[in-house]
Amino acid sequence: MAKVTPENVHVGLPAPLVGPVKCSLIKGDYQYYYYGCDGQDDRGWGCGYRTIQTMASWLCHNWAPKGQPRPPPSLPEIQQALVSMGDKPGWFSGSREWIGTFEASLVLDYFYDVPCKVLHVRGGGAELEQVAVKELHQHFEKHGSPVMMGGDRDNSSKGILGVCTENKGSYMLIVDPHYYGCPLEREEVQRRGWVGWKRVSSLDQSSFYNLCMPQTCQKKL
Repeated sequence: MAKVTPENVHVGLPAPLVGPVKCSLIKGDYQYYYYGCDGQDDRGWGCGYRTIQTMASWLCHNWAPKGQPRPPPSLPEIQQALVSMGDKPGWFSGSREWIGTFEASLVLDYFYDVPCKVLHVRGGGAELEQVAVKELHQHFEKHGSPVMMGGDRDNSSKGILGVCTENKGSYMLIVDPHYYGCPLEREEVQRRGWVGWKRVSSLDQSSFYNLCMPQTCQKKL
């Protein structure tokens, strides 16, 4: 990669809630990938690819056989993989087409042989509180891998690194790939809000959401 991608950008963030709460977090190391971090300007279309790269970096550290880590695929490699497996037509390679959670599940399985669960959540924030939060707690406790989230009205790709719940509601720990610029230190990524806790109820209530959840429990972290 042309630029240095910061590692474990959530570390040091205070919990969003105090008192008796349930928090479930990512386990293991990862790199934060964002617009242009490898020298390719993908602003406006590449957020899904960057979230996949963040997830892939976790797999490099925690899933790939020791001594044989497969670095996160580049944007052209992701596109070519989707063409090669027959999910996309030939013209897709080299395009600026968006991809989402379904494509993420195909790409991660293609490069890392990891199955992914794709969870569809209808009805936006309310359904996220009732269905997705429970699934996310179970996922982080069992698998510990980062999750990708995207929707229809809210179609900006997000990485989810944790979830924290109390009686009045829940927060998700979200890493946002939409930053563009020079490499940042971890503290600056946090200060600018590119990683942070977001109340689930603040998400778009009229959007559905899909979550891509790598099923990595069968390998020890």
